[in-house]
Amino acid sequence: MIKITLPDGSVKEFTVNSTPMDVARSISEGLARNVISANYNGVTIETTTPLTKDGSLVLYTFNDAGGKKAFWHSSAHVLAEAILSFHPNAKLTIGPAIDNGFYYDLDLGEETISEKDFADIEKKFLEIARGKHEFKMREVSKAEALALYKKENNPYKVELIENLTDGDITFCDHSNFTDLCRGGHIPNTGLIKAVKIMNVAGAYWRGDEKNNQLTRIYGISFPKQKLLTEYLALLEEAKKRDHRKLGKELELFTFSQKVGQGLPLWLPKGAALRSRLENFLKVAQKKAGYEMVMTPHIGQKELYVTSGHYEKYGEDSFQAIKTPKMDEEFLLKPMNCPHHCEVYNFKPYSYKDLPKRFAEFGTVYRYEQSGELHGLTRVRGFTQDDAHIFCTPEQLDQEFKEVIDLVLYVFGSLGFEDFTAQVSIRDMQNLDKYIGDVATWEIAENAIISAAKDKGLDFVIEEGEAAFYGPKLDFMVKDALGRSWQLGTIQVDYNLPKRFDLTYKGADNGLHRPVMIHRAPFGSMERFIAVLLEHTGGNFPLWLTPDQVIILPISEKYQKYTQKVLESLENSEIRALVDNRSEKTGRKIRDAEVSKIPFMVIVGEKEEEEGTVSVRKHGEGDIGTFTIEEFTSLIKQEESKTLKKF
Repeated sequence: MIKITLPDGSVKEFTVNSTPMDVARSISEGLARNVISANYNGVTIETTTPLTKDGSLVLYTFNDAGGKKAFWHSSAHVLAEAILSFHPNAKLTIGPAIDNGFYYDLDLGEETISEKDFADIEKKFLEIARGKHEFKMREVSKAEALALYKKENNPYKVELIENLTDGDITFCDHSNFTDLCRGGHIPNTGLIKAVKIMNVAGAYWRGDEKNNQLTRIYGISFPKQKLLTEYLALLEEAKKRDHRKLGKELELFTFSQKVGQGLPLWLPKGAALRSRLENFLKVAQKKAGYEMVMTPHIGQKELYVTSGHYEKYGEDSFQAIKTPKMDEEFLLKPMNCPHHCEVYNFKPYSYKDLPKRFAEFGTVYRYEQSGELHGLTRVRGFTQDDAHIFCTPEQLDQEFKEVIDLVLYVFGSLGFEDFTAQVSIRDMQNLDKYIGDVATWEIAENAIISAAKDKGLDFVIEEGEAAFYGPKLDFMVKDALGRSWQLGTIQVDYNLPKRFDLTYKGADNGLHRPVMIHRAPFGSMERFIAVLLEHTGGNFPLWLTPDQVIILPISEKYQKYTQKVLESLENSEIRALVDNRSEKTGRKIRDAEVSKIPFMVIVGEKEEEEGTVSVRKHGEGDIGTFTIEEFTSLIKQEESKTLKKF
């Protein structure tokens, strides 16, 4: 017998060689019908894999991230088989699952695949799927695997196999198709009921521009046609909400090839919006005891060698800036934390002075590959709402919880209500990725888990997602379309204080190391605004929107009264502008709707005589006639609904 631990902590006994499907059936037939994959002792396996020793089992359905990964990885195999039926001489490379679907990279030689081929590939894919072919794993010797792919003249698979260890090589078979594969599949192809080929693109083998260019086919599949239909509808809505499209329409930001890829230019409305976000956080930070600092955009290379950032991120940074002085090198800063360590080092502190909370909207630079750049969500220069708290070990728990409160305040004021917290810890199988000793890592990880529990957060623990210098609490926020984004982050760090020899004098008059908390509720200002744009569809909270009111005079005769209304609103710190174009009022209203301005004020003869304004609300239409004072009060009430007090 073997003991199997389930996610709820319960332990069940089964005979040796029982399978995950046997475990599922022991729980309920309903669960067994829906289980498509499993994870045993941290390794994704098939539902038919024999279990031979004690361990922890997680059963996956399509609703689970692990289930989707197995479903889409299996679909990549079917896609490869379908493509080979049209291009039998194609050379297969890799076909992983991705966040939304899967892809397969192939060397087609002189042949090509274009959008006009998608329908035929989908038809063949579903024909194969309907065969209900089982996915079967088998171990293969290194010599046998090499012989197969050398015979097929496939240098890509040969290269992969040469880097594998004999005894760890497996193939996956289904139908008449075989592929080199580590495993993690659904029971059979028949579970795949719907597929859509999404795109075809070029991709270099192993992401290296020096290697051959391959053809990458993207697809997505589902166990029900209804799910595919809903997904495609969601994609259409996402296109409307694309922050790059909205950013252009609302005149928030732009990019210039002359300035450089991945370096956004903020237009007046976008800069004003950013400034309001920064001021919003500055007010909350001041109440929470933070002090603002400013640090340069560059630093000596040695600074980042000391911090460890150069070793970990040097290849992803811009190349060193050399000066006329021999052997003097500077880097565009990839992180603000080393600079803040030196701010702390300015003078000695005692335990009575702590915690010290230094905050900065600091711009950092990382050389992202051009193919990975995407609007504001992936850029080469971005501003972090960074802060670093230096505290005693005894203060860590309270300080960490207060940062959680700040993050929740930010999310609440900006309409992000649906989120989960992720405790990101070390990869226990690859500890060389991290700096520092085991003892302090364990203390830091336990401190984060304890704080998350005490604050009642809905959280999961993800192994391998920690920063190289410490564990962290990441906030995974769902937007209006149900997509998940990592926004705010809080990190506990015992290592940088040691590397920078940071100290404080304790009550015993001895020198002690402070603990460092890294935190950024927004994360990157650029990325946060991109997510906020897509979440709101450009309909920002009233307190944040660039223009709150647009005044639409019916004709030039009412310019004097229009000016009076404008000045009254501006005196009440309401952001307003006037549309003085010689267009019909209907056209002005339509344009204001497209610009997503929350309120439109119509000014004509009646309004001038009565000292009132006729008001339309974006997306709702006419809401009535108000005195200027009443309308001002309405705006203030609407603002207070979304802008909470900290």
